[in-house]
Amino acid sequence: MIIKRVWFIPYSLFATKNEERMKIIAGLGNPGLKYKHTRHNAGFDAIEYLAMECGITIKKVEFRGKTGKGNIGDEDVILVKPQTFMNNSGECIEEIIKYYDLNPENDLIVISDDVMLDPGKVRIRKKGSAGGHNGLKSIIQNTGTQNFLRLRIGVGKLPENGDMIKHVLGRLKKDDRIQFEEALENVPEIIGLMIKGNVDEAMNRFN
Repeated sequence: MIIKRVWFIPYSLFATKNEERMKIIAGLGNPGLKYKHTRHNAGFDAIEYLAMECGITIKKVEFRGKTGKGNIGDEDVILVKPQTFMNNSGECIEEIIKYYDLNPENDLIVISDDVMLDPGKVRIRKKGSAGGHNGLKSIIQNTGTQNFLRLRIGVGKLPENGDMIKHVLGRLKKDDRIQFEEALENVPEIIGLMIKGNVDEAMNRFN
């Protein structure tokens, strides 16, 4: 019997210069109509708005997610909606990082919901802990680092004596949704600044 050896060739060896600089922009959420526009799917809403504004279609199924490639400014980007459900978001992100031979500390931006912020508020961070967010926790575990950029979008604080699971899987009230969607309008500009390395400017203007 002849055993054939299969060699793995890193993507970076045959990628173009622009592709080597590609950024991953991941919006976190849960797949399925059941979870559409819930608080926990703020990341999905944001990445879909970003894709629409940048003329990118997120439809290719790969890496246990849905992806779309395009450009934001001069940067090549891959937009991704993990389809692993929130608690395993890092599995999808890890596969993309390994395939394209990227560095999460330089090439990853994650967009997620934040139950500590009022609807319409955003927080840009250069690094940090998961802060109780299971999607971020999974990404930290799978990438081995907390040092990646993140944009957190407020979805409203948990009411006193409220149930956190019901809260994040619930939907915003009409007035809160309006404020949330106003925040989404800033996402393309925020991400544009972040991928150019102007994170401090983004933080000063939008935090």
